[in-house]
Amino acid sequence: MLVESLAFVLIGLVTGLTALLALPAYFPAGRALTIGTAVVAALLGGVIAHFTLDGGYPAVTLAVSALCSALLTSVLARPDCAAGRAPAHRHRPHRAGAHRRHRPA
Repeated sequence: MLVESLAFVLIGLVTGLTALLALPAYFPAGRALTIGTAVVAALLGGVIAHFTLDGGYPAVTLAVSALCSALLTSVLARPDCAAGRAPAHRHRPHRAGAHRRHRPA
């Protein structure tokens, strides 16, 4: 289990670094948060897969670890905050003063 745990940590590091290098603008949170999330997700997913499969399928366990790491790291991605993209609003912009109702004088 020790060797698998080290493999899970390496998978998490690779996933986190790949996300930061491939799409740095999508991760406005700190680098430590992104890499830490990837490592913890890989460890957690790998340990759960290891105990679920009774340690009989190490390749599947590593694949599940990588999948969990990628999925939970993608939760941190914020494409709407990327440089050069306008924020998406749900409503049309209001005209100046249109939201105020005036009382008749």
